[in-house]
Amino acid sequence: MKIIGIDPGYAIVGWGVVDYQRSRFTTLDYGAITTKAGMPFEQRLLTIHQELDSILTIHKPDAMSMEKLFFTTNQKTAIDVAQARGVILLCATQHQIPCYHYTPLQVKQSVVGYGKAVKTQVMEMTKRLLHLQAVPKPDDTADALAIAICHAHSAGSRLAQYGTRY
Repeated sequence: MKIIGIDPGYAIVGWGVVDYQRSRFTTLDYGAITTKAGMPFEQRLLTIHQELDSILTIHKPDAMSMEKLFFTTNQKTAIDVAQARGVILLCATQHQIPCYHYTPLQVKQSVVGYGKAVKTQVMEMTKRLLHLQAVPKPDDTADALAIAICHAHSAGSRLAQYGTRY
């Protein structure tokens, strides 16, 4: 199963594509879509769509996994990230790719085995599981790969029922 993990945002969208066969991971590609702070917001959304469309065309994943939004303080940021998520979901739908959503707790539990793991533990385990030389940068890219791992571990188990599919 080929999975693209997405860490949504409007300044940086982390992404990572992995193949998961017989309980083994192969890292296919990863990176970040970035938009400039001074760019009009609508142009930022267009850039995200165009670049993600290209990535999905090249890799043709079987599934997309994305982190659920969790904001407690800045509502403006939450709304802007939600709009970027909408563009990402639109792009997945245009490519007929089912999308699954996981909480940060689910990602940590799936990757590290402990739902309250710290970010460095998740990044280190992601590096190990994917046999990478170093933790991918920026952090959003490493997060996206962890989200893809979460879906791989969850898709064939009862945990999948708790990941929301849109």
